[in-house]
Amino acid sequence: MRAWVFRGARVPLAWEEVPLPEPGPGEVRVCLAASALNHRDLYFLEGSMEARPGTILGSDGAGVICAVGEGVPTFRMGERVFVVPSLGWRDASSAPPPGFRILGVPDNGTFAEAVVVPQENAVPLPCGLTWEEAAALPLAFLTAYRALFTRAGLKPGEDLLITGIGGGVALAALQLGVAQGARVWVTSRHEEKRARAFALGASGAFSSASFAADVRREAGGVDVVLEAVGGATFAESLASLRPGGRIVTFAAAYGGEVQLALRPFFYGQYSLLGTTMGSLAEFHRLLGEFVVGRSVRPVIDRVYPAERLPEALERLAAGEHFGKIVVRWGEPR
Repeated sequence: MRAWVFRGARVPLAWEEVPLPEPGPGEVRVCLAASALNHRDLYFLEGSMEARPGTILGSDGAGVICAVGEGVPTFRMGERVFVVPSLGWRDASSAPPPGFRILGVPDNGTFAEAVVVPQENAVPLPCGLTWEEAAALPLAFLTAYRALFTRAGLKPGEDLLITGIGGGVALAALQLGVAQGARVWVTSRHEEKRARAFALGASGAFSSASFAADVRREAGGVDVVLEAVGGATFAESLASLRPGGRIVTFAAAYGGEVQLALRPFFYGQYSLLGTTMGSLAEFHRLLGEFVVGRSVRPVIDRVYPAERLPEALERLAAGEHFGKIVVRWGEPR
């Protein structure tokens, strides 16, 4: 099969012919129709996270089960499925269990024509999803779902602020928050991204790096902040909260350290919550509550043929995208 193989940090991915992976006991092989990109892929290529040369990156994908291992019922052959990248985390526990990992390092991932995963991570597609939408959904939407509902407990009628709108998790959170009946506010330095957020149901969008005063003026403060930018915006995010508000953070794109004044924090009764990805149980809840129940669909930025994946990664690195970037492998067989 053809695959994009990681050959080292700051080395271009190699477009190679590699052996077709064989499923072991309890595993399935998924022949992929589409794969989606995530910032996690860039971290390995840039060297901020380590990967073994020869690994196939990629965490998101969708396709058809084309081989099954021992113990997997043969009726699963031909099923159209998501590849859910949360490996070793079945139940909605307070934190991931030992052995949890994300597909695409150390395990070979979805930047290939086929991938092998545990059978529970090949989740049947609901009707109506395109291959591109199915590939774009798992990592971003699962991360957003756990952050907003399992961790922050977002309720209908509350106010939610999302920093840095445009990426996959931020847009998933916007869509999930609107569908939940929250008022959602966003920040971005890009005028076009702010306009497109309004079209998806945002109640307001702020451009300034010092957005807290605008948030307090327009919204009266917010109940929840989804914070992915990191040190560059954390102080403004905290200042945007109402008393008793919650900040939930899952990334630190621009600064991994912050300073926290403790007295204002505990007098404000604030909560600071960390999260990452989510469990298979939460993924199934996400599907039932929002994808099937409320017809929420991922926003797709661009679709590239698989052989042009390096161009897709360049667009992701430039930060110009609005929504998920997807590559197509063709119809799976």
